Amino acid sequence: MHLPDYSSLRVRLAGGVATVALDHPPVNTLDGQMMLDLHDLLGRLRADDTTRVIVFESAHDEFFLAHVDFGIFDSYPALEAVKKDYPHVNVHQGIGELLRSQPQITIVKLAGIARAGGAEFVAAADMAFAGAERGKIAQSEVLLGIIPGGGGTQFLLEKAGRNRALEVVLGADLLDTETAALYGWINRAVPDAELDAFVTRLASNIAALDPGVIEGVKRALPAVDLTRGLNVEHDEWNRLVSGDAPAKKMKLAMERDLQTTEPERDLEGFLRQVAADV
Repeated sequence: MHLPDYSSLRVRLAGGVATVALDHPPVNTLDGQMMLDLHDLLGRLRADDTTRVIVFESAHDEFFLAHVDFGIFDSYPALEAVKKDYPHVNVHQGIGELLRSQPQITIVKLAGIARAGGAEFVAAADMAFAGAERGKIAQSEVLLGIIPGGGGTQFLLEKAGRNRALEVVLGADLLDTETAALYGWINRAVPDAELDAFVTRLASNIAALDPGVIEGVKRALPAVDLTRGLNVEHDEWNRLVSGDAPAKKMKLAMERDLQTTEPERDLEGFLRQVAADV
């Protein structure tokens, strides 16, 4: 299968497995171009019956996906081109819905930090396996005065249950992967040194199954229809993000070099200080 060159993705196809490295330096934020690239790639792979598993990893040593890029609002005109393909949800939620509905099995290999939109991406995949030492995950949007807007509330509700989803969303703490696995946010934590081999073996074993098996299992274990909850999430996100406080916090955060490596390492502490100073 021939794929175009994507500016934010590196894709390898081999043995029925597509390995997709997410690549948007300096800290791997999920921006509008990456959303467009993912939309295009997942659409192409949907029609490819030779690809049976999609593995997502990061091109960055520390971050899987830091969060949605703060320049995303500037990308809205470009995202209009694909908005028609998501008639019932917003485009960001739509990327998660594509992950959940792909005919292939989607697997995240989390070897670094995933927050906010990055954490939503992790939760949307069929499976997620994380490095026990380096892997970390957080839903941190409330620190900006907003809520998750890319499906995070609904993905967490489905996977972790209401009580833990409330803790994760409102507590906005960076969780270790042992806790994330206990909560059902990810499948399991694997020692860092074993993560690559573990995911490669699992993906290869699934890709080698007889024709029709993956399709049959995904039909028997379908993704739950979350449309109604996603609509409520979008409405509440839109209501909050339109207020003055989130804009002030985002502006001050960018003035203090958010989306560079050092502030992103302790984003929760950084944003709590920003909130105190607004």
